[in-house]
Amino acid sequence: MSQATRPLTGPAAANRQRGGPGSPVLWVALLAVLACAAVLLTALPDDEDDRKGPAACTARGVESWRPETGLTGAFAAYGDDAARDDDWSGGDGTHSVKLPGGRVLWLFSDTFLGRVHPPPNQQGKPHKWRDGGAPMVRNSGVVTSPSGALERTLPTPLFADPAPGQWRWPVAAKVEPRTPGGDEQVVRVLLWTRAAGPAPWIFGVPAATEVATLTLPGLALEGITQISDQRGVADPERRVLYGTTTVDDGGWTYVFGGNDAQTASRPSSHAYVARVPHGGLGDPSAWRYWDGRAWSRAGAKPRSVLGDDDQKGVGSAFTVVRDGGTYVLFTMAAGARGLTTVTSYWACSPSGPWYGPGKGFAPPLPADSAAYNPQAHPALSGGGRLVLSYDVNAPDATATAAGQANVNRNVELYRPRFVTLRLSRPE
Repeated sequence: MSQATRPLTGPAAANRQRGGPGSPVLWVALLAVLACAAVLLTALPDDEDDRKGPAACTARGVESWRPETGLTGAFAAYGDDAARDDDWSGGDGTHSVKLPGGRVLWLFSDTFLGRVHPPPNQQGKPHKWRDGGAPMVRNSGVVTSPSGALERTLPTPLFADPAPGQWRWPVAAKVEPRTPGGDEQVVRVLLWTRAAGPAPWIFGVPAATEVATLTLPGLALEGITQISDQRGVADPERRVLYGTTTVDDGGWTYVFGGNDAQTASRPSSHAYVARVPHGGLGDPSAWRYWDGRAWSRAGAKPRSVLGDDDQKGVGSAFTVVRDGGTYVLFTMAAGARGLTTVTSYWACSPSGPWYGPGKGFAPPLPADSAAYNPQAHPALSGGGRLVLSYDVNAPDATATAAGQANVNRNVELYRPRFVTLRLSRPE
């Protein structure tokens, strides 16, 4: 109970009766001063509470959308180009980051290289295809010119496997100072380390979150730092990997992550969030994790900000953008609709509460395929429009040789597709 609301006793009560410092007139004046001070303090930036007031945050959803055929076609044409056998011909886990000077670095997880052949495929179907010897690497990077043309594939894999039976998938990336407040810039790439595991972990068991540092302008790999090792968490479904998306706000970079729901009783995963001062992504000691009440150091148990194991939650990969004072999260819908439908949530703070899900939309898909991993691309967005990619594969895709053969028979199944969204705003 504050001094302003504590009952008056003893000398203070006597003063009220005598018209002294505790008198009604002076007490009202004191309360007015305290109220003004509270308003002024509220207006100051608070290092520990990033929630926005109602005037800064309003509900958002998808007002309209349309296919972004130009971008979709550009990646298809680049993948079909037979000039080289060691460049990108298909991949998933699509992320992008704008580099100084206007180039864009595109990052992919599992990636197919090799030559693409014209239809019909070896089964007589009207699909472009790769032969069975086409190599697959665990990650890749593709660079576009300042004009937007897809230029080249960086040497693959961009991030080597940490150990036998383990691999690295790149997720979000950003350009930031090498150190907080410094002038030299580098590219930080968040990595998910996964390890081979039995069913249902056919796409790997979550192991750790890492951050790689690339030089500018050359994009040479300087080193990789482990941020959060999850191998000590006995239940793989409770392991949290960070980096599916990042959002800047004030002096902070908010880094979202999630666990993996692998059972039929859990149709969606949970979202988590951490934050780092600008320039601190590569420093494990700078990371703070939301524990449900405050931003805590590593070692505290993180608390999910979205997910109820039922109809509210996220896919294993999702994306978040900030529109004014509102955060908007895009993910595949829970349950069976998660094979076709993108939905959204909104909040006034990275730590929530998150409202939704909103009305979803079903982007175009090739026949007999499913969508996953929606990702926003701020470098290509602007003017009230938001560019979103989604990955495509067969709905029964597996990490086996048979699954790879299915992708090779039809190269359209393993390339990003794009839509342009407009977000709804209150009148």
